[in-house]
Amino acid sequence: QVQLVESGGGLVQAGGSLRLSCVASGTIFRLGMGWYRQAPGKARELVAAITSGGTTDYGVSVKGRFTISRDGTKNTVYLQMHSLKPEDTAVYYCHAVRDYDYWGKGTLVTVSS
Repeated sequence: QVQLVESGGGLVQAGGSLRLSCVASGTIFRLGMGWYRQAPGKARELVAAITSGGTTDYGVSVKGRFTISRDGTKNTVYLQMHSLKPEDTAVYYCHAVRDYDYWGKGTLVTVSS
């Protein structure tokens, strides 16, 4: 089992920055991790992902603005978000995968115009 706890969401003005954190506990060996988001009335979409080896992938709408990283010593994955836009407003969910998919409860990011 894997437990995921997100933090770092909040309200920010357009053009601003936020950093989200996700701490994983439990059996974390060789976990792929990432962030998804879901805006009201929209489907959940991939924001960024990082493998246990450090390979990253990003959603098209966030490339060049967001950076995902992980700290193995802290069992934590981060999402650094810059140049935020109102359309980035969503609940951001931490995701982990190995044999199963694991999800955090989400943290709300609101970007005001």
